[in-house]
Amino acid sequence: MVNDETRYTRFFETLDADDIAVVGGKNASLGEMISSLKHKGIAVPDGFATTAAAYWLFVEHNDLKKPIQELIAAYRRDEIQLGEVGERIRQLFWEGKFPDVVRDAIFADYDALCRRNQTENMDVATRSSATAEDLPEASFAGQLETYLNVTGHEELERACLRCFASLFTDRAIVYREHHGFEHTEIALSVGIQKMVRSDQGSAGVMFTLDTDTGFPDSVVINAAWGLGENVVQGAVNPDQYEVYAPLLSRAEVVPIIGKHLGDKAQKMVYAGGEGGLKTMNVATTGEERAAFVLGDDEIIQLARWARIIEEHSGHAMDIEWAKDGPTGELYCVQARPETVHSQAQGGQIKSYKLNETGEVIVEGMAIGQAIASGKVIVLEGVHQIDQFEEGAILVTPMTDPDWGPILSKAGGIITEQGGRTSHAAIVSREMGIGAIVGAKDATRLMRNGQTVTISCVEGDVGRVYEGALDFESRVLDVDDVPATQTKIMMNIANPGAAMHWWQLPVQGIGLARMEYLISNMIQIHPMALVRFDEVNEADRRRIEELTVGYDDRSEYFVELVGRGIAKIAAVQYPSPVIVRLSDFKTNEYAQLIGGRGFEPVESDPMLGWRGASRYYSDDYKEGFALECRAIKRARDEIGLDNIIVMVPFCRTPDEGRRVIEVLAENGLEQGRGGLKVYVMAELPSNILQADEFARIFDGFSIGSNDLTQLTLGVSRNSERLSELFDEQNSSVKFLIRHLIEVAHQYGRPVGHCGQAPSDHPAFAEFLVEAGIDSISVNPDSVLDVIAHVVAAEERKLRDREMVRGDVNEGYSPFH
Repeated sequence: MVNDETRYTRFFETLDADDIAVVGGKNASLGEMISSLKHKGIAVPDGFATTAAAYWLFVEHNDLKKPIQELIAAYRRDEIQLGEVGERIRQLFWEGKFPDVVRDAIFADYDALCRRNQTENMDVATRSSATAEDLPEASFAGQLETYLNVTGHEELERACLRCFASLFTDRAIVYREHHGFEHTEIALSVGIQKMVRSDQGSAGVMFTLDTDTGFPDSVVINAAWGLGENVVQGAVNPDQYEVYAPLLSRAEVVPIIGKHLGDKAQKMVYAGGEGGLKTMNVATTGEERAAFVLGDDEIIQLARWARIIEEHSGHAMDIEWAKDGPTGELYCVQARPETVHSQAQGGQIKSYKLNETGEVIVEGMAIGQAIASGKVIVLEGVHQIDQFEEGAILVTPMTDPDWGPILSKAGGIITEQGGRTSHAAIVSREMGIGAIVGAKDATRLMRNGQTVTISCVEGDVGRVYEGALDFESRVLDVDDVPATQTKIMMNIANPGAAMHWWQLPVQGIGLARMEYLISNMIQIHPMALVRFDEVNEADRRRIEELTVGYDDRSEYFVELVGRGIAKIAAVQYPSPVIVRLSDFKTNEYAQLIGGRGFEPVESDPMLGWRGASRYYSDDYKEGFALECRAIKRARDEIGLDNIIVMVPFCRTPDEGRRVIEVLAENGLEQGRGGLKVYVMAELPSNILQADEFARIFDGFSIGSNDLTQLTLGVSRNSERLSELFDEQNSSVKFLIRHLIEVAHQYGRPVGHCGQAPSDHPAFAEFLVEAGIDSISVNPDSVLDVIAHVVAAEERKLRDREMVRGDVNEGYSPFH
């Protein structure tokens, strides 16, 4: 490292992570990547940076320190408004002149950069980097300015002046005031970097953790056509890709656990002509909007780079990338520490529960896990922010850092544009408030003064409901949770929830329901996809809308469900994740798009054509094959081989054998690649013939709701007979105990998935005393159930020791 801080410019390769005080966090990070990670294959565009010494000499040369201090002091005394103080300070910079030694150093290095790249007046990006920026505890990300497609000495000098001035944007002033930084003690460095021609390619942002939940094993990548500013600013709804990082070292799998197609309505490209406007937005073509920006190989390459950068830096990172259109090469153009989850207090999970639903006004992408109610204020642009009221729900096309002064006052944020790495998404996480981004037509469908509830707890989809709905919140403390001999697992309905609860001290997922993925992600009856020609015209139109971009409509099902399953499995990898095959009843299947033409009308669907009986039926085998393909993709192609398949409502051993055969026909051969197949123990026949079922299946999971209704002859849905429905009935408990004894004789594990252990501590104690292997409950009940199980296990141990003491001539360890 060069320590001479009197130098006014430094090429990136002479910088490293210790140079933040010299060139700011952003530029020091670029130098660190070039000097330390280039040999690992990470490509960073060439460039140089002005130093803090150059900034301080500029300030001194133009006599700026005193007027800046006076203007800030007046602002603090409320003698001058924020907009005026920012404008006046920036004007001082714009009117300033570079000292000759600084200007000469910048031009000399720019000319050298041109020679390196064998071109004249090459186009560069100028990026602002504050000397206190991007420390783990403080980030100025989004507060400063970047200028693209800068060419020649004159434009470069003007761009550097504008970067210096951006240290005093309104948002930067407010940010430093809020975080206690002294304005005149922070210098600004300008990074001058060869432009990647992503205007002819693509660009975006990636994080080395899940941006909503902090799950550390996920790499989240946002991508759009053209220059990357649109993604950073939230001006487009980008593609989003999620990669399960621990499997990146396995060459035989492609661990992409999420792919969301954004509409990418516009792209930023170079504007023609000398001087003036250097970039502009143009509409994307229909083909561009319908296509994913990156191929799987490119997604994996970027994810691998992200992990290398994170491992080198020692903390989670926020990285900007770009793809050069002419060459197809990928580059990292910026990297900074992630500052939201890295500052979060560990050990606590805040849980929200929506107690009712209502009319849905608009939907978008849910950011975080929160619920909020409030009055809507629709603002078309930042010029209207003085109309905002504290605690209101902000609705606007998009936000950028200029919105900073009011976002901390919002009860919730809804934007029509943007993805998970957009400005609105990042700020909402920092503030701990709910946000929905990419909510199309929100400003048209919502009105000022309207009371709404925004819900971000229903998976990846955020919903805005009419009215103030009833909800509750609770904080769970996951520190110092005692260990149990009985495995505690959780029931998960959707991939987003799995991510939210990753910190819970569980040993896998005991129940992941296939039907949730079908009804919420797919919405279409599986048979309507494979027999599309048999569907009525109205349903065909709806199916065509949902499956746009898929030449093979079956692939729509396999892709979405496969990645949904994989995302759930990734959160608990390598612990077991038990995926129950679909268990819709015929009346529920009929509600799916195109479903009525494939489902019979049954007088009692609860006891009808459901579960195992469907999988080998000629009337559903083709639909079931899609489920098998989705699971196979998650296990074999994505690499989540901790997935266990579970068969529900299997009435007889013969039916079990037929399902095993159908699974094998569809590529899910029991035992191959370690694949285990469990059966739900929810029918008395499963228990009375447990020895036969144990020879067919690898394990059992007790579904006490169905077992109780079929043992007692009481419908689980009967309000009139609800007092008779009791999982703790002695007949039900007798069956459970018998199953555990027989299954263990055959070396088969037995789990329980249901709410009873959390509702009834005595039932949890019974399961432990009976020797259950695992108990799986809803996430918000996990800690309560662990407490019940610990008490039961301690009591069981005491009882055993007392019995042992009686046998050993009355000796007791408690004496």
